[in-house]
Amino acid sequence: LGLLYQEYRDKSTRQEIETRRLQDSQTDPEESSPSEETPSEAEPASIIESKAPPQISLLRNSNSRFNLWQDLPEIRSSGVLSILQPDEIKLQEAMFELVTSEASYYKSLNLLVSHFMENERLKKILHQSEAHILFSNVLDVMAVSERFLLDLEQRVEENIVISDVCDIVYQHTVNHFSVYITYVSNQTYQERAYKQLLQDKPAFREVISQLELDPKCKGLSFSSFLILPFQRITRLKLLVQNILKKVEEKSDRETTALDAHKELETVVKACNEGVRKMSRTEQMISIQKKLEFKIKSVPIISHSRWLLKQGELQQMNGPKTSRTLRTKKLFREIYLFLFNDLLVICRQIPGDKYQVFDSAPRGLLRVEELEDQGQSLANVFILRLLENADDREASYMLKASSQSEMKRWMISLAPNRRTKFVSFTSRLVDCPQIQCVHPYVAQQPDELSLELADVLNILDKTDDGWIFGERLHDQERGWFPSSMGEEILNPKIRAQNLKECFRVHKSDDSQRRKLGSRNRQ
Repeated sequence: LGLLYQEYRDKSTRQEIETRRLQDSQTDPEESSPSEETPSEAEPASIIESKAPPQISLLRNSNSRFNLWQDLPEIRSSGVLSILQPDEIKLQEAMFELVTSEASYYKSLNLLVSHFMENERLKKILHQSEAHILFSNVLDVMAVSERFLLDLEQRVEENIVISDVCDIVYQHTVNHFSVYITYVSNQTYQERAYKQLLQDKPAFREVISQLELDPKCKGLSFSSFLILPFQRITRLKLLVQNILKKVEEKSDRETTALDAHKELETVVKACNEGVRKMSRTEQMISIQKKLEFKIKSVPIISHSRWLLKQGELQQMNGPKTSRTLRTKKLFREIYLFLFNDLLVICRQIPGDKYQVFDSAPRGLLRVEELEDQGQSLANVFILRLLENADDREASYMLKASSQSEMKRWMISLAPNRRTKFVSFTSRLVDCPQIQCVHPYVAQQPDELSLELADVLNILDKTDDGWIFGERLHDQERGWFPSSMGEEILNPKIRAQNLKECFRVHKSDDSQRRKLGSRNRQ
């Protein structure tokens, strides 16, 4: 396509946001325009030569613009729009977006390889090992994309009304998409190598800057091209979800969409785990070196352990200190390292070290918020260790720096504690929701990175501008600034979002019902 994938993706997600805003302002979601949830552009659709039978060549026609299936001359002249039901037209648009976005993605990958990777000046500057870390297996990824796109294009050319695309997605995900796991798992080393090269090699920095200024790149950075495969595999799963929401229930197309979504979800999870595994191992080694045990030593490094949250809190001195005391000496600093299965309580000592004086399994932690006790005890909560390092129960009265920090610690320490609002798994009819209108990159382990147009259930919120949310498309939870999103006010839209989400994850229904039954018990 004429658009690079970065541009295509940005236009598509922003159109999705605008469509949802329009729906949110209306009484009935069905009143929205027939092209909802599909990208559009004010410019007229480009003229594609009509053939008999019509052919829509996306891979070969690089001048083709960003348009809707129903705007293509072949479709308009065929009379098919007067025959198809509105729901089928929406489904055609969803399938067409998957195909056209893959064409745009392939174009961007091609530019990454031909313009950057194969640049002769860059080749002379980079050592073979540096080039390998920087570009990884991008040639394999591009070959897989080309094969995938050719199969999709062949399907589009079979009939102007697309029969299905999810069966093709399924086959390619199962047989070829493992190349994405290899590429994405290298991301930590790739980012580090890129930063190091910019810092250590002025010639590299100069060549990259010059290549980025080329009109072909349309003002986009080199790093935006490097991250394309990770963005694409995640986006592909969402595009299949969008198709799944529009196919007829209990149809063959629903079955293939569910199968494709399940396989894509497996690949995306493997990609995420690949990235996390690399960074977590290094982080655990770093933490282990900083800890000195005053109590019996606990082995920190484990393949199944990772950091959830760390930070400083204020501990009230003495187990039964009167709450009426109002002095700055009432609290002393302690430092917590919370892992997915273990809490380590320390005091910071000179030399960037931490002396461990207590610990407990995460499953044996309980928290309790204190009612309003005045300014000196604001943002104070009780942490109980049902079984600490001495095999006895212990309690700590802890003070956080803000309301949001207190809530973040409480939810991290006791994840099964009831939040202010309901979670996705509760399946209640309504729940506060928010859509992301500004992307956000998590700064702490308990935060959630957000992409444009993400929709989340609001589980909790604070007075100082933080939200604890659960993203609908993957049930990932975390904190993010409330300024990153807009609340969805229309209850019908919220209910529709939940209904669509339950349908997408219907293959997990039995497991979710079992979980709900256990929780009630």
